Amino acid sequence: MVDVFTEININRPVSQVSEYAADPDHAPEWYVNIHSAEWITPKPLKVGSQIAFKAKFLGRELAYVYEIIEFIPGSKLVMKTANGPFPMETIYTWHAIDQDHTCMTLRNKGIPSGFSRMISPFMSSMMKRANMKDLKKIKDMLEK
Repeated sequence: MVDVFTEININRPVSQVSEYAADPDHAPEWYVNIHSAEWITPKPLKVGSQIAFKAKFLGRELAYVYEIIEFIPGSKLVMKTANGPFPMETIYTWHAIDQDHTCMTLRNKGIPSGFSRMISPFMSSMMKRANMKDLKKIKDMLEK
């Protein structure tokens, strides 16, 4: 089981950060490992929406479908794999530090089946490093 929590402060209002980050169409822009996001269900994003993602992690091509299980616009988004290489849940939260600054958190929880047993003990640290790269990228993009 992995449970990775990362956070970053972004110098933009919570509405701007949350609207951008919660839009699956933007995921390939700020997630280093995600190459594509394709809507399975019709837009807009809501509980029950499903999005197919293609990514590369640790040299492996991954294809999985996330289903939105909780969505509070401007506050929280929870996605869980409906299918894919291993069960995973991703949680974003956003809260205003003040009117122009937002704290964004990114948490991934899951069981990394399908990867070598030798890699599994290092999975949390590798995911944490990747998540921090992603948060730094979204910060840089939104602050330009």
